[in-house]
Amino acid sequence: MARISKKRKAILEKIDVNKVYTLNEASSIVKDITTVNFDASVDVDVRLGVDPRKSNQMVRGIATLPHGTGKTVRVLVLCTPDKEEEAKAAGADHVGLDEYIAKIEGGWTDIDIIITMPAVMAKLGRLGKILGPRNLMPNPKSGTVTTDIGKAVTDVKAGKIDFKVDKTGIIHASVGKASFSPEQLYDNTVELIQTLSKLKPAAAKGTYFKSIYLSSTMSPGINIDTKSIPGI
Repeated sequence: MARISKKRKAILEKIDVNKVYTLNEASSIVKDITTVNFDASVDVDVRLGVDPRKSNQMVRGIATLPHGTGKTVRVLVLCTPDKEEEAKAAGADHVGLDEYIAKIEGGWTDIDIIITMPAVMAKLGRLGKILGPRNLMPNPKSGTVTTDIGKAVTDVKAGKIDFKVDKTGIIHASVGKASFSPEQLYDNTVELIQTLSKLKPAAAKGTYFKSIYLSSTMSPGINIDTKSIPGI
């Protein structure tokens, strides 16, 4: 029988893994059960009652978290010269076009998100095998292919996230850091869940929110009562 470490034992004394908690309770508990020596990410895992294999049940979208993610987002803007100053003024970390396409082809992917313009997308086609697996390929549905470059950069820096249901029907998303207050974690989680609620496919039948868990890096998941989340 595996031995439980002192840290694990201390965590299990603060949470009942068989209990369903309100989101208010979970937002406080997740901070108490975070024991890593860095500012851990706080994540939400939502199991939806959809079949992602069917195109009419795909759930994908964006949410702007009111308190941001707590992460430093490294943004690359691939644009024409006339948009470069706009991108830089909005806070983009890297701005250019052909030189960065060449860098990516050479294996460089030291970025978190790429924003580009519709007129430039044709040049990015050959980068699909590199960007696709890393979830870096710009997409109009996530707001990363746009003519309003400045706003796109500002939104991402302010805490806009994009999400997509995986093949098992689960949405994984970060809603902050362990250093956030319980109120900030609550607000961010509510914003995400309410956004998912609005995106419910018409073809999805039965229970839409099957389960919602809140956790931090290396912590157990906290089962959340969906009825405790307003607006869904």
